[in-house]
Amino acid sequence: WEGLEGRLAVPGGAASSHRGSLPVCSPRFHSLGPERMRSVLSWIVNAPEREGIPGGVVYDLCFNPIGSQIVVACGNFVLVYDASDGLLLHRLKGHKDTVYCVTYSNDGKRFASGGADKNVIIWKNTAEGILKYSHNDSIQSLCYNPVTQQLASVTAADFGLWSPDQKSVSKHKISAKGLCCSWTPDGQHLAIGQFDGIVTVRAKDGSQKCSIERDGPIWTLSFNPADEESGSEVLAVGAWNGTLSFWDLNGTQIGNEKQVGFDPCSIRYFSNGEYMVIGGTDNKSALYTRDGVRLSQICEEGSWIWSVAPRPKQNFVAVGLNDGSVAMYQLVFSTVHGLYQDRYAWRDQMTDVIIQHLTTEQKVRIKCKDHVKKIAVYKHRLAVQLPDKILIYEVTGEDDNDMHYRRKDTIKKTLDCNLLVVTSDHIILCLEKKLQLFDFKGEKEREWVLEAVIRYIKVVGGPPRREGLMVGLKNGSVFKIFVDNAFPISVVQHGTAIRCLDLSCTRRKLAVVDEQANVVVYDVQTREKLYEDKNANSVSWNGVLEDQFCYSGRDQLTIKTGDFPVHREKLQGFVVGARGSKVFCLHYLAMSTVNVPQSAATYRYLEKKSYQEAYAVACMGVTDSDWAQLAYQSLMALQLDVAIKAFIRVRDVRFVDLINRLQASRKNPGHDDRVFLAEAIAFRGNFQDAGKQYTKAGRVDLAIRMFSDLKRWDEAKHFASQVQGADVKDLVRHQAQWAIDNRDWKTAVGIYLASDEFGKAIDLMVQHKMVDELIAAVRQLDKSETQHLARCAAALREAEQPLYAKEAYLKMGDKKSLLGVYVEMDMWDDAFVLMQQYPEMADKVYLPYARHLAANDRFEEAQEAYRKAGKPDESVKMLEFLTRGAVTEQRFSDAGYFYWMLSCETAEMAKQDPSSALQDRHAHYEELAELYYAYQVIHSFVSQPFSSYPAESVFHTARFLSARLSNREVPFGISKVNVLWALAEQGKKLGCFKVARKAYDQLSALKAPPSWGDKLDLASLQIRSKPLSDQESLLSGEDVFSGVRSFVGFEILPLVQFELQAGVSEAEAADLIAQ
Repeated sequence: WEGLEGRLAVPGGAASSHRGSLPVCSPRFHSLGPERMRSVLSWIVNAPEREGIPGGVVYDLCFNPIGSQIVVACGNFVLVYDASDGLLLHRLKGHKDTVYCVTYSNDGKRFASGGADKNVIIWKNTAEGILKYSHNDSIQSLCYNPVTQQLASVTAADFGLWSPDQKSVSKHKISAKGLCCSWTPDGQHLAIGQFDGIVTVRAKDGSQKCSIERDGPIWTLSFNPADEESGSEVLAVGAWNGTLSFWDLNGTQIGNEKQVGFDPCSIRYFSNGEYMVIGGTDNKSALYTRDGVRLSQICEEGSWIWSVAPRPKQNFVAVGLNDGSVAMYQLVFSTVHGLYQDRYAWRDQMTDVIIQHLTTEQKVRIKCKDHVKKIAVYKHRLAVQLPDKILIYEVTGEDDNDMHYRRKDTIKKTLDCNLLVVTSDHIILCLEKKLQLFDFKGEKEREWVLEAVIRYIKVVGGPPRREGLMVGLKNGSVFKIFVDNAFPISVVQHGTAIRCLDLSCTRRKLAVVDEQANVVVYDVQTREKLYEDKNANSVSWNGVLEDQFCYSGRDQLTIKTGDFPVHREKLQGFVVGARGSKVFCLHYLAMSTVNVPQSAATYRYLEKKSYQEAYAVACMGVTDSDWAQLAYQSLMALQLDVAIKAFIRVRDVRFVDLINRLQASRKNPGHDDRVFLAEAIAFRGNFQDAGKQYTKAGRVDLAIRMFSDLKRWDEAKHFASQVQGADVKDLVRHQAQWAIDNRDWKTAVGIYLASDEFGKAIDLMVQHKMVDELIAAVRQLDKSETQHLARCAAALREAEQPLYAKEAYLKMGDKKSLLGVYVEMDMWDDAFVLMQQYPEMADKVYLPYARHLAANDRFEEAQEAYRKAGKPDESVKMLEFLTRGAVTEQRFSDAGYFYWMLSCETAEMAKQDPSSALQDRHAHYEELAELYYAYQVIHSFVSQPFSSYPAESVFHTARFLSARLSNREVPFGISKVNVLWALAEQGKKLGCFKVARKAYDQLSALKAPPSWGDKLDLASLQIRSKPLSDQESLLSGEDVFSGVRSFVGFEILPLVQFELQAGVSEAEAADLIAQ
């Protein structure tokens, strides 16, 4: 933390320019305190001489976007240096007079220079000139638009705007000499500072938006790049009246102007707009906050500083001097912070304090609006030291996690110290060997002077106004100091300078880290060394566990718990605190929280059966499975107080209830802990071990009940077999009922069959149609089990498995039922063979056989079968059903055939019962057979476009039907209209006009189809034009033997005379004719 002790002397000199004669001052040096930023000179170069003439004044400089090169305006040249070491890379010629300004484009492709020769030169990033354009006056300032790469060039009379995509330069007049310019971060507006104190804000097309008036020349201005996202651009303006002011784009001033005590020559924002770097006529460059609060000096030179430029994305600042030199400084920002348990505070942007709760991750920012020098935290107190005062803050709420701070007191004194400590009602300042105690009003109450320089101090807690401090000295001594006691108390004498120390939560152990990187743990009472290790840079005790501490070093985090082996993991930074399973580590400016697994320590304590210690470690943070293991092992060891707390932690109500019942049961006589332990083992799923534990406790019945409840019947039977008189069958019944409840019918059937309870098994199989199981049961049952076999066979027949039902009937010898199976399976040959052995069962065969034949259109055979079955009426019903269907479907030929079969059937029935009713039915069926058979010809003629029947056949058939239907009711399905139409049409065709006319006349009296109206009328008219006569050849012979027709063509059959041969009597001839 030491400042600069000196630097290379740079010879001063004078230089003249258009800006006037400048004084040359001698260099001065300074050192910076530990709470400040410090600067380190990286390199310095002088402008190269030419022909013995000094290089000239450095008026401007800038970096390329990646910060690898720096471009310098010096004399008549543009110089390009390597930014890392100051090596001159290019000396560019092109200007004929002094170069005043340079600027680099944001895309890094080009840079520009301008000067007194009134020219602007565009250079490629390879230092090749590519374009030149001129103004009428000297070029005072250049600036590239950060978005469009448009170049603004400001002169004494106007400003120009040039874009890479255009050749011409658009120029705009200004009211006075221009000195500087800057673009807004979004590239929409350009601010130009003028010699008359006016700042004109222009749009990117050159039109004016607003103007700002100041009292002196505007030598420098700059927009803050950090305000691009917020949309409210802030313009910093440095005027040569010694002021710094801030403005928005509407020309409204932000805050009050700042008196800087010199004329600023260059303002540049640094660290993405968090800070400003300003150089000027006081020969100094300094770091300021974005609000204009001066923080620290960067350098003091021997001449004016015309230009400053921060190196992009790095903590380096380049300065250009009046004496022609360029210097590069590295800025080193110190960490100002404070920590107490889980509250961490640090300095941000040099003027703010951020407090973070490391457990909840809440953060709060306190704006102090001045340079923060030191920070101290203790419980709900926060102390912040500023240059001229100390601010005391307190938390407003009572909650430990509350993060709302308010100012409690202000100590308006400038108090120098190396370290700052705060307690409930005091602050303590450390100055080398001395500690001073002040109250919050700034009154000093006490002072301690120690034997060596103080290296480390820590507040270790205590009652308000009686807090204790642990102090480590450079000579290795460690003292305990109470704020209400004037006498320090020696704790240990380590022998090597103390670097870090911490006290355990019970104040019985002290851990120190010395300058040799050794970590040592002492017993505070005996001062005995308890532990020692190397390569440590920081140490901290766990705030909630006495036996655990952690230390860091060599990129490792080491955790030591009790006398167990250490646990190590990778870590960058320093350990600054530990609480529970969280370790707080500081790496540069970032505080991080590391979650340390406590599982290993928990299990090691469990191995030692140290259940209370294991519980204490678990409370710091372990997984739910670790808690469950701790709870279970504590229960098995009957450490009920630890067990119940652990089970509550994992919300396992079963075990909590078990422990409560165990504690209550201990008050009763005959109590046995092993019964409850067996139940606990069962809760864990170790049922075999639980059964053994029940057995040891003499409660096998509980083991049997447990396995029965679990439906683990084999284990239940096993334990039941160990008990004399146990009812195993009862277990089986429960097992089967459990399977039924779970709709596992197959398992239930298997259990019943295995226990020879065939009745229940068959009931279940029948109820749920378990065919495979029924088949297996048939094969398993003995033939004497006829009742069970019969039930199985019946169920198989119902399930349409007659083949397996046959197997059952064969096994039990039930021929009657077997015959039924044959019938069901259409095994008629087997059925008839069996029927021959048992003729009394003929009706059981023939009747279904007849139905089978009828279903397969074998009606004659079906009739015969019905007769053999003694059911001729069934045959009649069958044929009547067939005739109705045939008529309905207009299959009149089939209808005639079925009626003929009905007439035959009734004739056979009449032989057995020669009643007049059967004879009448026979005659009725015979007549209908003839009518329907004949009507098939008429239906075919009328309904089909082409008929296969000859015209004569249709004619004779129509005459036959007309004659038969004239004196009776027309049967269902026969149309008299169709008959007469066929008779008329075919009579007309065959020349029987008289018959046709008569038929047409009869048709006119009937209701013909509507579509026939015109056709029928026309035919009636046409037939009347024909002669009223018939073809005698078609009607001859009717008077000889009327009514006897052929059922092939329905013509009148001629009368045939038979002459008997000799020896044949008339009776024999009549028999022959009858046959």
